[in-house]
Amino acid sequence: MRTRTLDLTLLQTFVTVVETGGFTAAGENLHLAQSTVSAHLGRLEQLVGHQLLRRDQRRLTTTAKGERLLAHARRLLQQNELAWQDLQEERMEGRVRLGIPDDYIVYLPESLSDFEARHPGVELEVSCGLSVDLVERVQAGQLDLAVVTRQPRSPGGEVLRREPLVWAAAADHAAEERTPLPLALSRQGVCIFREQAVNALEAADFSWRIAYSSTSLAGLRAAVRSGLAITVLTPSMLDPDLRVLGTDHGLPELPSIELALHRSAGRPSEASRQLFNTLQERLGNVGTAST
Repeated sequence: MRTRTLDLTLLQTFVTVVETGGFTAAGENLHLAQSTVSAHLGRLEQLVGHQLLRRDQRRLTTTAKGERLLAHARRLLQQNELAWQDLQEERMEGRVRLGIPDDYIVYLPESLSDFEARHPGVELEVSCGLSVDLVERVQAGQLDLAVVTRQPRSPGGEVLRREPLVWAAAADHAAEERTPLPLALSRQGVCIFREQAVNALEAADFSWRIAYSSTSLAGLRAAVRSGLAITVLTPSMLDPDLRVLGTDHGLPELPSIELALHRSAGRPSEASRQLFNTLQERLGNVGTAST
């Protein structure tokens, strides 16, 4: 069988649709009309002879063939970027060490994927940890950059965005009706989420107790889903198994938190500078919520 050539433009559109979660968002990212994005996907599916995407519960997902093509498409686009950088003698190399809390992984996949696609010669190392620890590692030169929750005792960094805090409970449990109010929070002294929750409850003269403590977002979510407690999250961290509680449930309002980007002192490498710019551009919605 004669091997046919895959069109990189069509592959780029396909990858962008998957990574942004929709045709409209992909069009905005690629500066294309939505009809053009749809046409690209139609041509690609016709070329490969398989359906690549399906709509599942109001969201786009890849089919089995689509998932296989997605892996090849990313490699082909990365190799294309490498070729251009090599010919223009602009290939960037090096290593960038980025720190993020587990909670914030939801913000970064597209940003990091975009960075690696544009700079495939750069080795990106991502470390997860508590915000207070990550700031200390940046200051010690152990990390180049860190996206953290701005802490009262560790100011600085550049604010990338602000997010409201919300009370969250299991969709099929009513832990908020118990007295004292059971909470699932991180340990004391290391998490602004905990501090803001406790301060709001104390100011409202609420009776509360720590029912579950963990530094892991997955652990806190598991405790909440099981009905053991309620917790405090940002809207971006919610999932279908959780519901938002508010003043109509008798709970006090919560303030917003700030996500800040810290970088190590001294002259940054070009790779570090480019990642800083990427994160600043992609997460820079200061003053707006993500929902």
